Amino acid sequence: MSKLPLLILNGIPQAVALSKRVHWIGALDPSLRTFDIILKTANGTTYNAYVVRGSEGVAIIDTVKEGYANDFFARLESVARYDEIKVIVLNHLEPDHTGALPELMRRAPQAQLYISQKAQSMLKALLKQDAFSFIPVVTGDTVSLGDCSLAFFHTPYLHWPDTQCTYLPEEKTLFSGDVFGCHFCDVRLFNDEVGDFRFTFEYYYAHIMRPFKEYVNRALDLIEPLLPLDTILPAHGPLLRDQPQRYVQRYRELSRAALQTEISTDEKTLLIFYISSYGNTRRMAEAIYEGAMAVERVRVSLYDLEGSEIAPFVDLIEGADGIVFGAPTINGDAVKPVWDLLSSLAVINLKSKLGGVFGSYGWTGEGVKMVEDRLRGLKLRVPIPGIRIKLIPTEEEILSCREFGHELAQELMGLRQSKVIDMADLA
Repeated sequence: MSKLPLLILNGIPQAVALSKRVHWIGALDPSLRTFDIILKTANGTTYNAYVVRGSEGVAIIDTVKEGYANDFFARLESVARYDEIKVIVLNHLEPDHTGALPELMRRAPQAQLYISQKAQSMLKALLKQDAFSFIPVVTGDTVSLGDCSLAFFHTPYLHWPDTQCTYLPEEKTLFSGDVFGCHFCDVRLFNDEVGDFRFTFEYYYAHIMRPFKEYVNRALDLIEPLLPLDTILPAHGPLLRDQPQRYVQRYRELSRAALQTEISTDEKTLLIFYISSYGNTRRMAEAIYEGAMAVERVRVSLYDLEGSEIAPFVDLIEGADGIVFGAPTINGDAVKPVWDLLSSLAVINLKSKLGGVFGSYGWTGEGVKMVEDRLRGLKLRVPIPGIRIKLIPTEEEILSCREFGHELAQELMGLRQSKVIDMADLA
């Protein structure tokens, strides 16, 4: 039977030894059920912070949420004196990691604060104090603790611009910040001792890291040369001492475009989504589909929003090159299933994907313009004005839909001719 780590002794929180040099001095928050509004936390979270002891001083890596500062300071005091603290590292400035910082610097005024170069403007804004001196660091910078050192790796947008990882080469230990973390609270702390946290790990990735896959891959390019690691110590969730490479590998798998292995490098993918009350928008969608298919090396797919859940479509859209939405106008607005899908896309990176909109209407037809504006807000390109058709499309209007689909596919392949704008069209 596994032995629980000693977290409290005689009512006083205690540090947990991870190695001769490193101790965990974080806090447990088992009652938390929602984090940052968007994340559900079924069994709470942890705020992980660490002490690193070298022959010439002590480093503190991250702190905890302000309401848990007493636990943090008690655990710190169980393994170090404040006058020993030479270095304080913040891998990320979000309040759940910096809540105890002002008091820590008051107690250890001789300590030097190290933050990423991108964090400089954020420090004052978050902590509302001018008194902090700090040293900004970038990838490749190091700080010595005598018989060991800390190396910094800038990993921006994981998940704030300021985020970084800190590496202790003498222990082959990575203090990874939010990377490889999750909201999972278990007093056993270690990944080979706690309950099953796989779902929480993937859920955290999907909501926190997935929008920044490009930056995840860049960070992995920095981290993978450090492998094999003995330990990965994230800012939330279990401490990864058992096969930490698995979590690096899983991040790489999750950050690859799923379609990369399905299509050739010279092909593009175009997805057409629609919903239709009376069949008019459906007829438009089918014509656009036919027009797009006429362009070589464009994989076109047609989906009726009425026939599926939203989540699988989000995965499809993430890997696609172009997305077209068919939205009829009802009561002066695009219909709810279209908005539901659009509101689900904030978790993925859509920048520079091709977008297009079409739809039928009875009175005024505002829905197409509304969806176009939303696509632009999501950073898609919308180079071709959307098509609106009143009620039942005529054969001539169906031909214009085919041409619309053909133009979109040509635009996707870089084959579309630039159109000269007639100023009369803007009147």
